[in-house]
This record gives sequence, C-alpha cells and structure tokens, in this order.
Amino acid sequence: MALPHYVRFDWAMKRLLRHKSNFVVLEGFLSSLLGEKITICNILESEGNKEDITDKFNRVDLLAENSKGELIIVEVQNNREIDYFLRMLYGVSKAVTEYISEGDLYEKIRKVYSVNIVYFDLGQGTDYVYHGRTEFRGIHNNDVLKLSKQQTEKFICQEAGDLFPEYYVLRVNEFDKKAITPLDEWISFLKTGEIGDNAKAPGLAEARERLKFSSLGKTDRAAYLRNIENLRVQRSVMDTAIREGKAEGKAEGKAEGKAEGKAEGKAEGRAEGRAEGRAEGRVEGRAEGRAEGKAEGKAEGLAEGLAEGRIEGRMEGLAEGEKKKQQDIARNMKALGLDPEVIAKATGLTSEEISYL
Repeated sequence: MALPHYVRFDWAMKRLLRHKSNFVVLEGFLSSLLGEKITICNILESEGNKEDITDKFNRVDLLAENSKGELIIVEVQNNREIDYFLRMLYGVSKAVTEYISEGDLYEKIRKVYSVNIVYFDLGQGTDYVYHGRTEFRGIHNNDVLKLSKQQTEKFICQEAGDLFPEYYVLRVNEFDKKAITPLDEWISFLKTGEIGDNAKAPGLAEARERLKFSSLGKTDRAAYLRNIENLRVQRSVMDTAIREGKAEGKAEGKAEGKAEGKAEGKAEGRAEGRAEGRAEGRVEGRAEGRAEGKAEGKAEGLAEGLAEGRIEGRMEGLAEGEKKKQQDIARNMKALGLDPEVIAKATGLTSEEISYL
C-alpha cells in the first residue's frame, strides 16, 4: 500500500489539531469557511476529544472557543446517518446549555457555530456547501426583525437571528470542480488528501508541513494506518449492506408488484367484462326483441285480419242477400203493375234501381 503524503483531517483533529501550536491550521480552515478572521483560544472537552481504545469511531468532533467567546463545533462524519440533521441540532443544544452556569442571565448564552464535514449524501441538493441560520421575517411586510439600538450595543450584532446558532454542511463528495476560492482549496484537500502546490488558502501552508505523514512518530504512524484500515473495512461493510438492501428491496418490490398487479388486473377484468357483457347483452336483446316483436306482430296481424275479414265478408254477404231478396219482391210487384213509389216504399230500393228490374 502506498503511503499517504498527508494525514486525514479528521484524524488530525483527534491527534494533532488540539495542540495549541497547530491551532493555525484549524484557524485557517474556519476563517476560509466563515469569511472572517478566526482566532482559537481553547479546545474544550467534547466526546470526539476522548480517545477510543479501538480507534474505530467514524465520527470525530472538536469543540473550540474563539477570541469572541463563541463556540465552534467541528464534526467529521464518514458514514451515512439518516438522522444526522437532528444530531446537529442536539450537539448545538448541548453546547448552549452546558456552557452556561445555573443562575446565569440569558445574556451569558454563547453564539454557537456547527461545522459539519460529511462524506456521504446528506439530504438532497446540488451544492457542496450549505449555510443555515435563523431569520425572523415579517409575514405581512416581509421585513427582517432587527435588534433595538440598546440590544445592538450590548450584543454587537444587527439582526435578532444573529444571536442564534448557525450551521454549515460541507458535502465533500459533491465537490468536483477546480479549486478557485480558499474554501474550495480546503474542500479539495478534505476530499483528496492532497494539497496543491499553488494552494494559498489560510492554514494550508501550515497543514502542508504539520500534517505530513512522514513527520509522524512510529506510534502515531501505526495508529493512523490502523485507523485508515478500520475506515476501509467499515465502508466496505456499509456498501455491502446497502447493496444487499437494494437487492432485497428490489426482490420484495417485484413480488409485491406482481401480486398487486394480478389483483388489480383481475378486478379490472371483472369490471370490464361486466360492462362489456351488459352492453353486448343490451344490443343482442334489442335485436332479438325486435325480431320476435315483428314475428309476433305479423302473426297477430294475420289472425286479426282474418277474423275481421270473415266478419266483414259475412256482413257484406248478408247485405247482398237481403238486397237480392228485395229486388225479387220489387220485380214481382212491378209485374203486378204496382206503382213504382209504392214498390220503393215496400222494398227500400230507389226508383232508379226499380227501373232497371
């Protein structure tokens, strides 16, 4: 394995940067990030400052106090953690409450900065550096709530939000461009472990000398290489777990999707079949009904017509027979020489009909 030129920043935080002689490296990084000259006075007690026997923790945090009495939490997280944002909040809240004595006035509460260097995809976004701060803005006039003149003189700031903690998230793995600004140069070092020959960011010149792997003693070299190997193993374990989780999720998703698809398809098929059956049944029913109606109507019509024809024929036949009878009577009366008018009255025939007899 090729030996590194420089030690990782998180390991340096644990072993090297707590020494006052090396504050200049941390000061340079924080000055580049916060955009102002930072002077560290003390490294305070924190969980990350405590040495772990196996040195396998993937989280390193450092709590510093600057010349203004402000507290700066610097944390490096190597492996993904779903509730990391909430842990940021917890860390800041803990710093606020632990560094004020019981009975002190609220004016003793210190400003806290939370600087988080993460080597995983934290949240969703396209940038590699995010800054979060509290802002009080009017919901009607959209104005920012500022401090009174007396408050400004007391707290040396302008806005109410300036009194509250501020958060910085450096998503190191998202940095993929040429380093232009001092902060870019620092993030490039955090990602690659290399310091460019032309890097001019505050603190990097000192880091180039003081974070050299070759400058470490035998014990520190062994501890550093062991730490790197532990990180590699744990990262491999995490990657394996993620791949297995994806594979299992894919298989379960397939099975569930297939079952749901079958059920939905069956239900939709039933509904469509029922609808189509109704429509086809209605069409066929109309056609059959029309045909049957025609046949029945024709049969009934024939029967009714025959019956009516018979009745009408009979009546017509009776009428014609009656008329013939009257004609025979009229003919006999005419032969007897009776007057036509008398004949007409007796038979119901017209004078014209009698004249033709």
